[in-house]
Amino acid sequence: MCNMTFEETSGDNSSERMESVPNALEEVLSSALPQGCITAGVYEAAKSLNADPDNVVLCLLATDEEEDVALQIHFTLIQAFCCENDINILRVSNMRRLAEILGGVKPGGEPMDLHCVLVTNPQSSLWKDPALSKVTRFCRESRCLDQWVPVINLPDR
Repeated sequence: MCNMTFEETSGDNSSERMESVPNALEEVLSSALPQGCITAGVYEAAKSLNADPDNVVLCLLATDEEEDVALQIHFTLIQAFCCENDINILRVSNMRRLAEILGGVKPGGEPMDLHCVLVTNPQSSLWKDPALSKVTRFCRESRCLDQWVPVINLPDR
């Protein structure tokens, strides 16, 4: 349920909030990676979503410039599954920057499929990350504005 006032959705700090969300997302990814809380790849993500959807806290769908119909079909199915299971979803542009944050290569040296990236809860404890809270709040506010899959542009560094 969305209980936001007009000032909250269109206030002066909305542009500031939009700038801080990509930084918060970067922080979430950077802290989740060493904890083993990242699943990368469309097929791997689908397996993880099927096995334990309650453990997934965020789903990122990343695109590059080329239009791949098969990939868009996968995205549609993943988006539907995430919406059905109350998993926050973001569309991420700038795959190159995403690859920089996540390392971009598997241990064998082959490039990672970063078209779909899941962030999961660590098994050891409940993850109370302020950056994750900011991203979650942004997703919730976007849904209130009927933007079910908001787009985030990761800035180049």
